[in-house]
Amino acid sequence: ITNGYTTLNAMKTFLSIADNSDDTLLEGMVEAASRSIDRIANRRFYLDPTASARQYRAYNNVIAYVDDIGTTASLAVAIDDDGDGVFEISLTQNTDYLLDPLTASSLGRPFTQLTMVNTAHVWPVFPGMFSNGLRPGVQVTARWGWPSVPDDIETACQILTADLYKRKDSPGGILGLGDLGAIRMSPLGRDVTAMVRAYKKEVAA
Repeated sequence: ITNGYTTLNAMKTFLSIADNSDDTLLEGMVEAASRSIDRIANRRFYLDPTASARQYRAYNNVIAYVDDIGTTASLAVAIDDDGDGVFEISLTQNTDYLLDPLTASSLGRPFTQLTMVNTAHVWPVFPGMFSNGLRPGVQVTARWGWPSVPDDIETACQILTADLYKRKDSPGGILGLGDLGAIRMSPLGRDVTAMVRAYKKEVAA
């Protein structure tokens, strides 16, 4: 399972499956459920194994919003102070800028904002300072994602995977027939959407 939000053994326990006949099928469904949760939340909950660079336009000279930073390990921040596309000034965490929210680590959540605290620097905002269009002025190298998968996200993944697994034997979502007609499964992902909603990352239009 690649970047899944639950394990095969946990999923088999959830479904009370003792044999190995559907292991490959379940692994694929765990991955599919995990990526569906990513799309619902508009973010992902696994942590990159290595750091990579991304560029941003600062919100203003003090605040720069960034994608989820899951750890300070390998973190590097630099700015392009003259709008030439070269990030020539490296900044130091806790000296030049702070990571926000300040409580992120204690809550097991990612950092999503850089706040400039050194009056010797500002986050470059283009245009205005220079006539170089809308160049990004901030470059962040980080391990992106969440520090760890939240418990309720793992549970949501298990619920959605179980729904997917049961549907293979329920054409059209019909579980069977009762006195009042067809017994149908609940809409796929309804409970999962409710569980993941609290983690949804809103993006400005």
